[in-house]
Amino acid sequence: QFQFVESGGGLVQAGGSLRLSCAASGFTLDSKAIGWFRQAPGKEREGVSCITGSGGSTNYPDSVKGRFTISRDNAKNTVYLQMNSLKSEDSAIYYCAARTRPWIGPCSTRSTNYDLWGQGTQVSVSS
Repeated sequence: QFQFVESGGGLVQAGGSLRLSCAASGFTLDSKAIGWFRQAPGKEREGVSCITGSGGSTNYPDSVKGRFTISRDNAKNTVYLQMNSLKSEDSAIYYCAARTRPWIGPCSTRSTNYDLWGQGTQVSVSS
């Protein structure tokens, strides 16, 4: 059974930090592009980062660039999202996702490019 388990979410004050983890079981993350996404109530799902299968390339939207960092540890079959300088507008459910089909070139933060999703973890930032 393929499964992603996200953890690390919680309540934090504005300006604080959180590190989200996404652990895979039943399959290997090695060589797969991984993305982190978020969805706030009443809003569309938004890609906040991605990383290529090799870990050599990442991508971020302007809304989180310089504050969020994605990384991966293939030996632990886990991907991380370090979030610093959090703002109230970062509050959302955060999801990780994997693209199980081969991907060539820079990774994408478009959700339609990913086909295996975790259940999400809530991040709440108080102002």
